[in-house]
Amino acid sequence: MAPTPMGLGALLAAVADRHPARIALVDQASKPAWCGRPAIAWTYAAAREIVARLAEGLQQLRLPPRSPIGLCMAGMAEAHLAFLAIEQAGHIPCPLPVTWDEDRLLQAVEAAQMLAVLTQGVLGSERPAEKMCRVAMRYFPLRFVAAFGPHVPDGVLGLDQVVLDHRGDAASLGTGPAAGLVTFAFPGGSPGPTPARPAGPPPEPEGIPLAVRREAEALTAAAAGCLVPLRVEPGERILSLLPPSDLKGLATGLAAALLAGATLECHPVFDAGTLSAALDQPVPTHLIVPAWMEAGFSRTTVPGRLRTLAYVHRAPCRLSSRLPGRSGVVDILAFDEVALLCGRRDAQDVGLVLAAPERAALATERGGLIQLRRDPDGRLSFRGPACAARMLRRGITEDENPDGWMASRYRASLFAGVATAVTEIL
Repeated sequence: MAPTPMGLGALLAAVADRHPARIALVDQASKPAWCGRPAIAWTYAAAREIVARLAEGLQQLRLPPRSPIGLCMAGMAEAHLAFLAIEQAGHIPCPLPVTWDEDRLLQAVEAAQMLAVLTQGVLGSERPAEKMCRVAMRYFPLRFVAAFGPHVPDGVLGLDQVVLDHRGDAASLGTGPAAGLVTFAFPGGSPGPTPARPAGPPPEPEGIPLAVRREAEALTAAAAGCLVPLRVEPGERILSLLPPSDLKGLATGLAAALLAGATLECHPVFDAGTLSAALDQPVPTHLIVPAWMEAGFSRTTVPGRLRTLAYVHRAPCRLSSRLPGRSGVVDILAFDEVALLCGRRDAQDVGLVLAAPERAALATERGGLIQLRRDPDGRLSFRGPACAARMLRRGITEDENPDGWMASRYRASLFAGVATAVTEIL
């Protein structure tokens, strides 16, 4: 008999059983200013209780089992609790970037055939719940929109009231099978690395989002692969500046924290003062940031105060501008929604592994989470539990890698035996 696929709820419940008072989720201190909700620190026990209540409320919607449910929220505690509640209710979480415009959200909702979306009322000057209502008007099968307040529009289910009205069964959290998740990739037209670009986040990929389906254990495997170089210990803190809306954000954030039994603190709105105050707290901290921020962090004292500083790159990207040989610095390179390649700069550097995939053998021996190969045309391909993903088209999964290898659309540019960039194969 095949083992029951266990999701993130089972990890939360396991830590809550042994360390109920350990802090699981911490909100950004400036949260009230940009969403009108209080900043809360949730213990593992309290998080389990809230997830159970939300899950009970979602089950009352009477959606078919394993229904795709969108999650369009900034990276605050409510978003993580809602992800776990969707999973516990027997449905498929489909994280959506809250920054996407209405047209792109509609494309994603249609691609995954979502029946409900959970969101929030306020994000700065934006009103995500109102935007999702407009999406629902354009996509008839989207039956329910629910939101955390304030400013929940008429006709939208208030999730704050759901928490108050339902009790749920916290003891059963994580005991049932997990239905996996859906994230979104862009199969072509990604803007490549340019020789000189002003500091700031890279532009969003172009094209229509493609739904990518993965099982719950594939997300856990990807998180485990990230934890090898991050070296997060139970009770330590992961502080992330990445949104929890794709594989790299989830695997380095919620999934990694629950797998390690650590605390997750997300800062979805960058504020230098708030971040500095958070880093001054006497907690062993692992900071996860987008790679474009490296130049700024290299001019500060931040790296010296951290157990780990992880820079997350999105292919295509340049690797030649990195500062080599820095102890405690990790690179995490995301290949669309297929694979995450991770390595410390003082050992198993991603530039060396991309140049000579056999260097990944050490990581393979530690559990076989991910394997890498370079095909004769230079194309990079991946295999293993951490990159087990399938394309989802109109609700039907398509197995495009029957031999286990998932081909990417990228190749590594090499110089003197080191990868200096990852470029797209046109």
